[in-house]
Amino acid sequence: MEARTPLRIARESFASLGVEPWAERACRELRSAGEGGKRRRRTDWDLLSPQELQIAQRAADGLSNKERGQQLYLSPRTIGAHLYRIFPKLGITSRGQLRDELAAN
Repeated sequence: MEARTPLRIARESFASLGVEPWAERACRELRSAGEGGKRRRRTDWDLLSPQELQIAQRAADGLSNKERGQQLYLSPRTIGAHLYRIFPKLGITSRGQLRDELAAN
């Protein structure tokens, strides 16, 4: 019983990082500890790299590319390039849609 909480955290962490073999292992361990096999559904957000996710979250907060770049120690052009790749992955075309998508998840 005590192992379930850390195993749930591990399962979610591995799944969000896209490390499926480790996420599956955590699922198996949870099942062996007596927890049902709830499988996490893969979302469009799972397609983003950790840095893209961080940039998307800050863009949804309404920060400019310059402000995001200063916080993340990246140039505004690098931020723009990441957003250029993020939008198609999420199937959106604007920062407003990005904010709405983030709020929905």
